[in-house]
Amino acid sequence: MNGLIRRELDEIEKKEDVHILYCAESGSRAWGFPSPDSDYDARIVYVRRPEFYLKLEHTRDVIEWKLDDTYDINGWDIQKLLRLLYKSNPVIFEWCSSPIVYKDTALWDSHRDGIFTYFDSRTALCHYISMAKNRLKTQFDDEIIIYKRYFYILRDILCCEWIFDRAAPPPMLLTELTSEYLPDEFQGIVGELLTKKMSGELGKGPQIPELSAYIREKAESLDKRISALEKSASPDWDGLDRMFLDILEKAWS
Repeated sequence: MNGLIRRELDEIEKKEDVHILYCAESGSRAWGFPSPDSDYDARIVYVRRPEFYLKLEHTRDVIEWKLDDTYDINGWDIQKLLRLLYKSNPVIFEWCSSPIVYKDTALWDSHRDGIFTYFDSRTALCHYISMAKNRLKTQFDDEIIIYKRYFYILRDILCCEWIFDRAAPPPMLLTELTSEYLPDEFQGIVGELLTKKMSGELGKGPQIPELSAYIREKAESLDKRISALEKSASPDWDGLDRMFLDILEKAWS
């Protein structure tokens, strides 16, 4: 499949006249719990030719290439990514941490360490706890639930634990988070759910009371800790400007 995705990336570069700096998996495959029929969520970072960035007209900064039962391929212009990096957008660090990389370049690698210096713990914590609270509100009100929803909300919560503990971007793999932070009494339950998910046998059923109670209690305690954090100081733009100019200069040389 990697070869097929690489061919799609080559087609994007030709049709869009861009240079793809990086492409990685961002969905359930990267989180470590794909179903047999899971699609491929490939996320790209690309750069256009220098003259493109000198236009006065507003220009689109995303490419949405393909969305079907097999592929979900889209991504951001490097300028958009760096502007979001200024705000420490957690999605960027997830892409950078993906265990499945479809395309990498020396130019992207040369700036990887610089990208991670813009990670802000409070911003990431607010992101993950917000998603967890929203999932609790919209997905855990009914007695019967879709079991795979446990994976997403557990990942949100355990990502917060990781960040509080290490002040660093969390890993993509759910199992890396559960092995480190999920209490022992839930390891077997979650492990069994993961096995069923990956074999395509996981569907709906009654909530698991002990696991749901743990999630609610942990989300509430994390929310209180995060609310007490002070807002971080804003970074300067100089480093990001230098990164952008370096990529722009070298991408087409």
